[in-house]
Amino acid sequence: MDIDAVLETVGPRLRSLRVEAELTLAELAARTGISVSTLSRLESGGRKPTLELLLPVASAYGISLDDLVASATEDPRVEQKAVRRGGMTMVPLTRRPGGLQAYKLTVAPGKRRRTPDPQVHEGYEWLYVLAGRLRMVLGPHDLVLEPGEVVEFDTRVPHWFGGADERQVEFLSIFGREGERMHIRARSTDAPAPAAG
Repeated sequence: MDIDAVLETVGPRLRSLRVEAELTLAELAARTGISVSTLSRLESGGRKPTLELLLPVASAYGISLDDLVASATEDPRVEQKAVRRGGMTMVPLTRRPGGLQAYKLTVAPGKRRRTPDPQVHEGYEWLYVLAGRLRMVLGPHDLVLEPGEVVEFDTRVPHWFGGADERQVEFLSIFGREGERMHIRARSTDAPAPAAG
């Protein structure tokens, strides 16, 4: 990591936070105990940021020091390190530890196990088929899902999925380790409108 490059991004980040918070330099100075001239030089890059200066500023904005510095330098691209196992490729679409995790999975053409081997683990999962036909064994059910179809299930129920035929299958998975369920907030356009009172 180039420390100087990181520090160069802090000034613009500080100015952006202050403008977002609709604060003047004088108001921020009153909250932090740092002089207006020092804050101005921090924002313009004329003063090197130090812990003694950044801690009170981060506190004034109600964010952590990591957020103050990391937000300025974080690459917005999602790092996609694919995992390949038995003809299936899994690409993580989220990087946040804990909570809901999203993945794109691809089953390679012709890579279909003839005998499903259902597994169980803690959590709750939601699948959406993008392309191809996905075979899913869930408890006593043996299903074939077409593009556009969605399933959600408790992962403590024995489950397995693979290609339903010799074509490639692509699908999305959203998984919650603690068993979070999906929350659908939009009302279907086919649903009747509420009666006027």
